Amino acid sequence: MWWRQRQSEPTLAWHFAVATPSPLAPDPRIPANWNQPTAADRRLALAFAAPWLAALLNVLPGLGAGYLYQRRWRPYWITSALSTSWFALGAWLAQNRGATQESDRWVGLAGLVLLALVTAAEAFLAGRRARMD
Repeated sequence: MWWRQRQSEPTLAWHFAVATPSPLAPDPRIPANWNQPTAADRRLALAFAAPWLAALLNVLPGLGAGYLYQRRWRPYWITSALSTSWFALGAWLAQNRGATQESDRWVGLAGLVLLALVTAAEAFLAGRRARMD
């Protein structure tokens, strides 16, 4: 491996005129994009994630935690934007009307539960599809 080869290279010599390259310098043998996942890597990570756990994480804590488990960032940010806008809409409507009513609280809760159920179903189906491929 490259780190074993790097360890065998000489380190900084304490001679006045001689200094070897720093061990922190980039290794030319390693490609620059070594940490960028490919599409195949993303599908493999999604296939290894348990679909039932992703669905459960989307329902129980809510707000798309199952997407984080599946390493799916775009659906996570979409879910976060939708839930934030739902909260903001509820706060704006409550501010315009004055006192909040009991029915407003139930509508707000129902919207978040609906969002959690839809994202849980989508995360489960995406995980199942990745395992079938």
